[in-house]
Amino acid sequence: MGEGAGDAGRSATGRAGEDAALAWYRERGFRTVARNWRCRLGELDLVMERGDTLVVCEVKARRGAALGGGYEAVTARKRERVRRLAEAFLSSTGPDPAARRIRFDVASVGFDAAGRPMLHVFVDAF
Repeated sequence: MGEGAGDAGRSATGRAGEDAALAWYRERGFRTVARNWRCRLGELDLVMERGDTLVVCEVKARRGAALGGGYEAVTARKRERVRRLAEAFLSSTGPDPAARRIRFDVASVGFDAAGRPMLHVFVDAF
Protein backbone atom coordinates (compact mmCIF):
# COMPACT_ATOMS: atom_id res chain seq x y z
CA MET A 1 0.00 0.00 0.00
CA GLY A 2 1.38 3.40 -0.95
CA GLU A 3 1.35 6.60 0.99
CA GLY A 4 -1.67 8.75 0.19
CA ALA A 5 -1.62 12.48 -0.40
CA GLY A 6 -3.14 13.03 3.06
CA ASP A 7 -0.42 10.89 4.63
CA ALA A 8 2.29 12.83 2.82
CA GLY A 9 0.79 16.13 3.99
CA ARG A 10 0.59 14.93 7.58
CA SER A 11 4.16 13.67 7.38
CA ALA A 12 5.43 17.02 6.05
CA THR A 13 3.44 18.91 8.69
CA GLY A 14 4.79 16.68 11.45
CA ARG A 15 8.35 17.06 10.21
CA ALA A 16 8.01 20.86 10.03
CA GLY A 17 6.59 20.88 13.56
CA GLU A 18 9.45 18.76 14.87
CA ASP A 19 11.97 21.02 13.12
CA ALA A 20 10.45 24.08 14.83
CA ALA A 21 10.49 22.39 18.25
CA LEU A 22 14.04 21.15 17.76
CA ALA A 23 15.21 24.67 16.90
CA TRP A 24 13.45 26.02 20.01
CA TYR A 25 15.29 23.56 22.27
CA ARG A 26 18.65 24.11 20.60
CA GLU A 27 18.29 27.89 21.01
CA ARG A 28 17.97 27.21 24.73
CA GLY A 29 21.10 25.09 24.95
CA PHE A 30 19.61 21.61 24.71
CA ARG A 31 21.40 18.77 22.95
CA THR A 32 19.52 16.25 20.81
CA VAL A 33 19.63 12.75 22.30
CA ALA A 34 17.11 11.19 19.91
CA ARG A 35 14.63 12.16 17.24
CA ASN A 36 11.85 9.83 16.11
CA TRP A 37 13.10 7.04 18.36
CA ARG A 38 11.05 3.91 17.71
CA CYS A 39 10.38 0.62 19.41
CA ARG A 40 7.52 -1.87 19.36
CA LEU A 41 5.45 0.42 21.62
CA GLY A 42 5.58 3.41 19.30
CA GLU A 43 7.69 6.51 18.74
CA LEU A 44 9.15 9.36 20.77
CA ASP A 45 9.32 12.58 18.76
CA LEU A 46 12.20 14.34 20.53
CA VAL A 47 14.47 13.48 23.43
CA MET A 48 16.60 16.44 24.47
CA GLU A 49 19.16 17.00 27.21
CA ARG A 50 20.62 19.93 29.10
CA GLY A 51 22.60 19.44 32.27
CA ASP A 52 20.96 16.75 34.39
CA THR A 53 17.54 17.20 32.72
CA LEU A 54 16.30 14.84 30.06
CA VAL A 55 13.26 16.15 28.17
CA VAL A 56 10.84 13.91 26.29
CA CYS A 57 8.84 16.14 23.97
CA GLU A 58 5.65 15.12 22.21
CA VAL A 59 5.22 17.32 19.14
CA LYS A 60 1.75 17.94 17.74
CA ALA A 61 1.47 20.02 14.57
CA ARG A 62 -1.68 21.22 12.84
CA ARG A 63 -2.11 23.09 9.55
CA GLY A 64 -5.61 24.29 10.39
CA ALA A 65 -7.69 25.07 13.44
CA ALA A 66 -10.51 22.64 12.59
CA LEU A 67 -9.12 19.95 14.90
CA GLY A 68 -8.12 22.40 17.65
CA GLY A 69 -4.62 23.04 18.92
CA GLY A 70 -2.06 20.28 18.70
CA TYR A 71 -1.78 20.14 22.48
CA GLU A 72 -5.42 19.02 22.63
CA ALA A 73 -4.43 15.73 21.00
CA VAL A 74 -2.24 14.79 23.97
CA THR A 75 -4.88 12.94 25.93
CA ALA A 76 -4.41 10.97 29.15
CA ARG A 77 -4.01 7.84 27.02
CA LYS A 78 -1.32 9.49 24.89
CA ARG A 79 0.51 10.77 27.99
CA GLU A 80 0.60 7.24 29.43
CA ARG A 81 1.94 5.89 26.13
CA VAL A 82 4.70 8.53 26.08
CA ARG A 83 5.64 7.61 29.67
CA ARG A 84 5.90 3.92 28.71
CA LEU A 85 7.96 4.84 25.65
CA ALA A 86 10.29 6.93 27.83
CA GLU A 87 10.78 3.95 30.15
CA ALA A 88 11.61 1.76 27.15
CA PHE A 89 14.01 4.40 25.82
CA LEU A 90 15.84 4.64 29.13
CA SER A 91 16.01 0.84 29.41
CA SER A 92 17.47 0.52 25.93
CA THR A 93 19.95 3.40 26.12
CA GLY A 94 21.26 2.78 29.59
CA PRO A 95 21.16 6.17 31.34
CA ASP A 96 20.33 5.78 34.99
CA PRO A 97 16.97 7.57 35.40
CA ALA A 98 17.74 8.19 39.08
CA ALA A 99 20.77 10.26 38.06
CA ARG A 100 18.72 12.81 36.16
CA ARG A 101 15.47 14.71 36.13
CA ILE A 102 13.04 13.58 33.43
CA ARG A 103 10.58 16.13 32.12
CA PHE A 104 7.69 15.68 29.70
CA ASP A 105 6.93 18.62 27.41
CA VAL A 106 4.37 19.11 24.65
CA ALA A 107 5.19 21.26 21.63
CA SER A 108 2.04 22.52 19.93
CA VAL A 109 2.73 23.85 16.45
CA GLY A 110 0.40 25.74 14.13
CA PHE A 111 1.27 27.51 10.90
CA ASP A 112 0.46 31.04 9.78
CA ALA A 113 -0.90 31.93 6.31
CA ALA A 114 2.66 32.07 4.94
CA GLY A 115 3.40 28.59 6.26
CA ARG A 116 5.68 29.75 9.08
CA PRO A 117 5.48 27.70 12.27
CA MET A 118 3.90 29.20 15.37
CA LEU A 119 5.21 27.23 18.32
CA HIS A 120 4.07 26.97 21.92
CA VAL A 121 6.01 24.63 24.19
CA PHE A 122 4.21 23.46 27.31
CA VAL A 123 7.15 22.84 29.66
CA ASP A 124 6.67 20.07 32.22
CA ALA A 125 3.23 19.41 30.73
CA PHE A 126 2.75 16.06 32.49
